[in-house]
Amino acid sequence: IALAMSVMSLALGWLLGPWGFAATVVGVLSAWAYSAEPVRLKRSGWWGPGLVGLSYEGLPWFTGAAVLLQSAPRFEVVVIACLYAFGAHGIMTLNDFKALEGDRQTGVRSLPVVLGPEVAARIACTVMGMAQALVIALLVLFGKPLHAGGVALVLVAQIAAMRVLFRDPKGKAPWYNGTGVVLYVTGMMISAFALRGL
Repeated sequence: IALAMSVMSLALGWLLGPWGFAATVVGVLSAWAYSAEPVRLKRSGWWGPGLVGLSYEGLPWFTGAAVLLQSAPRFEVVVIACLYAFGAHGIMTLNDFKALEGDRQTGVRSLPVVLGPEVAARIACTVMGMAQALVIALLVLFGKPLHAGGVALVLVAQIAAMRVLFRDPKGKAPWYNGTGVVLYVTGMMISAFALRGL
């Protein structure tokens, strides 16, 4: 099934033009690297969430822009997409909290397993916050101060939610995924509107 779906994905990607196909190849290779032996980056608390963050946030953003433009996206689009993909490492780390016991039993070395819920939550939130702080600074440099202010507001709201998360990381991780992550994605949308105007 995985091989058939990979072939179908590549065939569909071919219809998107050279940039869309290249992004599809990266996506298919990432899926195999994450799940398949002997690489199986899912086992790593650092590489696994990083790869998923890249595939969930950065690659779709790059692909959408490249397919619509039929060329490589502007530097500003790529750098903002990369920052949100980097920040998504934190989202994926928090997502690992729901599988904490199963990961321990199966040998998956997620950050919550290796470092404990408290430290993993702080690393996840720091990564998310740093990425968005850099996005805010870049939006100001790109001449989009109002959009930068909007992202700053959702970051402040996330910091308030992070304080709740830190009181009980294991118990509050699902709650944060429904609040803080929604705010993170809201900032992404604000940034997308800012980039559209460049």
